[in-house]
Amino acid sequence: MYKDQIEKAKEHFGALLEKQLKRVENIKAEADFVDYASLDKIVIGVVGGDGIGPFITAHAAHVLEFLLADEIKSNKIELKTIDGLTIENRARLNKAIPDDVLAELKQCNVILKGPTTTPQAGDGWPNVESANVAMRKELDLFANVRPVSVPAEGIDWTFYRENTEGAYAVGSQGVNVTDDLAIDFTVTTEQGSYRIIKAAFDYAAKTGKNKVTVVTKANVIKTTDGKFLSVAKEVAKDYPQVEWDEWYIDIMTAKLIDPKRRTDFKVVVLPNLYGDIITDEAAEFQGGVGTAGSANIGKKYAMFEAIHGSGVRMVKEGRAQYADPCSIIRAAGMLLDHIGYNDKAKKLAMALDICSQFERKLTITGRDTGCTGEEFAKYVMETLSDPELEAKYNSYCK
Repeated sequence: MYKDQIEKAKEHFGALLEKQLKRVENIKAEADFVDYASLDKIVIGVVGGDGIGPFITAHAAHVLEFLLADEIKSNKIELKTIDGLTIENRARLNKAIPDDVLAELKQCNVILKGPTTTPQAGDGWPNVESANVAMRKELDLFANVRPVSVPAEGIDWTFYRENTEGAYAVGSQGVNVTDDLAIDFTVTTEQGSYRIIKAAFDYAAKTGKNKVTVVTKANVIKTTDGKFLSVAKEVAKDYPQVEWDEWYIDIMTAKLIDPKRRTDFKVVVLPNLYGDIITDEAAEFQGGVGTAGSANIGKKYAMFEAIHGSGVRMVKEGRAQYADPCSIIRAAGMLLDHIGYNDKAKKLAMALDICSQFERKLTITGRDTGCTGEEFAKYVMETLSDPELEAKYNSYCK
């Protein structure tokens, strides 16, 4: 009865399999991580994005310019503005990332990126792929790293979310087999699972956190989640000094809000979709998604961004200047840490905690009842200039 529809779906699925198997071969052939210390100059691409993106990204770029003034002056670091990754331009060209923008991105070592708008049904935009998803695939940014820190509550979490596979790998390439049946696909590879899980264990070992929690739904999603968990068990054997445990995603979301349990979690590694959901939940402890930064790391490129959306409504209502820049400023701190400026990154994290969680001389409300993003960024830079920064931070954490 449905022979033609099934054959068409099988043909589509076969093409997806060929593409994914080719990706596996590319992963097998990839080089090691770039050594930033060996580079004559590090180029930081600055991409504004959509909605409130250009506003908050500009504030984060000013903080980077403040912290890296000497390196920029000596030409060790260059901040390069990249335009064109806007929904208007992407819709006009019907491409997730326009070719000229992608070429510019590939000329950078690391990227600081504002939020971009992803079209959805009924919003008037063509159904182009998410720019974030496309960038992760084009630059092979396989590790999405999202830290959440609330010192006063003993929370110090680092989430390692697999970034190029899972339910998002071919999220726009599902099949409407008939008007009644729609099928999407989730993708898990041995190589993709290994590199994200190894990155999480490496981080736990190097930082002394020494605990990794692996999150799946392998009791039900037995093939793909089962592979992710089986790879984790093998990786764990190489790190006898690192404690590890496994949780299912449903109970993990519950235990994350359990005050008796949540401080036990340190480093968490999980597949793409679960990581997307749970890191938004985790960010609420820190003050919401507007406060959380995110790193997207590959072996050649890395991109750092806010984890929230583009806030188009704020722009339409004339409130963009009041958008909270904390998330992307935290992302800028992660960028500094990634390229080897660890002391500057540590100071920025302290300054942000002082300004947003402890001292709070200025408050961001998203409206004219609070300060502007520019005023808050200046407050952060003033705090960074305080010679007693670390002592002040430690006094708040007692």
